[in-house]
Amino acid sequence: MKRPSVPTAPRGIDRLLEIMASLRGPGGCPWDKEQSHQSIRFHAVEEVYELLDAIEDKDDEGMAEELGDMLLQVVFHCQLASEEKRFDFEKVAAAIADKLIRRHPHVFGESEAQSVAAVWAQWEKIKKAEKVGTKHERPSVLDGIPRQLPALFRAEKLAKKARKAGLIPPMNGGKSATAKARRDLGEALLELAITAQGHGISAEEVLRAALKRKEKTWRREERKLPNGKPPIS
Repeated sequence: MKRPSVPTAPRGIDRLLEIMASLRGPGGCPWDKEQSHQSIRFHAVEEVYELLDAIEDKDDEGMAEELGDMLLQVVFHCQLASEEKRFDFEKVAAAIADKLIRRHPHVFGESEAQSVAAVWAQWEKIKKAEKVGTKHERPSVLDGIPRQLPALFRAEKLAKKARKAGLIPPMNGGKSATAKARRDLGEALLELAITAQGHGISAEEVLRAALKRKEKTWRREERKLPNGKPPIS
């Protein structure tokens, strides 16, 4: 079988899209050709963590490389979807461009939101309105947090939303924790992880299970609020 020629499109993104299509096409790579959305779904997660390492190391070369690896995951999924006539890279890029314009009316429209708090409130209001009547509608204030987040990160996100909705009380009058309090909390979390490991227990798994139980409780309590709706933030 004749091998495809190396794409030479002038723009980097066009060249990348052509290369991905060639890898999946006749004479392409056996490994790439047998992949699916399901088989590569965790590759994007790994690339994100590698990007975080590069950012924390202030490694520009590493950041550029890891951003490229993340872009590859986007292009790969778009190629798979395009082959199935579901969507393509152009549709994905156009959708995010439209979303950015729609959710920044204080830049591209007539909104007067000036502070960060006002912008966040406006963003959440627009996002909620966009999803009304769709399969992505979020009737609960706790909706919209990815299930696959690491348990501790997901717990933090859910607690933040639950606190804003009044499902759990505010703490410390909104004051920031002291350096000592932060250090002590970090040590306590570490000791819990060490204890769990010593007992042959996965801290990730038990926290995920506890969080699942607590989320059910919060959702029950949320439904008892006036009109079954959380306060709009």
